[in-house]
Amino acid sequence: MRGKLFGVSIGPGNPELMTLKAKNVLETVDVICYPVKEKGEVGVAKEVIDKQIDTSDKDVREVVFSMKPVDSAMKDSQDIAADMISEILDEGKDVALVTIGDACVYSTYMYVHKTLMKRGYDVEVVSGISSFVYGAALANVPLMMGDESLCIVPMAKSNVWRLKKALDENDNVIIMKAHGHIETIIKLLCEHNIPFDNAIMMCNLGLIDEYVGPLDVRKDTTYFTTVLVKRDSD
Repeated sequence: MRGKLFGVSIGPGNPELMTLKAKNVLETVDVICYPVKEKGEVGVAKEVIDKQIDTSDKDVREVVFSMKPVDSAMKDSQDIAADMISEILDEGKDVALVTIGDACVYSTYMYVHKTLMKRGYDVEVVSGISSFVYGAALANVPLMMGDESLCIVPMAKSNVWRLKKALDENDNVIIMKAHGHIETIIKLLCEHNIPFDNAIMMCNLGLIDEYVGPLDVRKDTTYFTTVLVKRDSD
């Protein structure tokens, strides 16, 4: 009998934000897999789960997901990950593949999820707290109120047009993967007559060096950088 795959969301990085269900699944599955960009890395996800559960007697394995800006490299790593996990499931073992944030929000996990679901495996997503939800809470601002709209946009050079459209049509905009694009975001705020005070930059949420505050082009941002823009800050 085949095992079951769980996509376990563990929150933005603070171990206290891992849900009870995530903790329970990780403690009961046969194998825990965690994502890394390069072979041999510890990985943020591994550091988070190690602070919540005892993995000393668990079968814990790394899964490499390439982040190189080459579509074929990313696809190849996803296929290798799916094949690796398939082999474990075929042994009758349940597997948890952990992911930072929520598995349904720009998560590499979902590529494996969709692949294995098409192959007929039993799969389940364990939802978690997204970084921008946690960031809004730290900033003491609502993501939306009343009939306000919220739009989530991944930032990239090819997505500038999409961000312009989002700022034109929405009350609140979440800009994810904003690392390296802060100057472009500032320029777009100027073009849309949105005060800088209406934008909140969130970096490394849930980690030791987390930052929640004004846009700052001088700050050394990382991949885990998100910007919340509110057209009306009142």
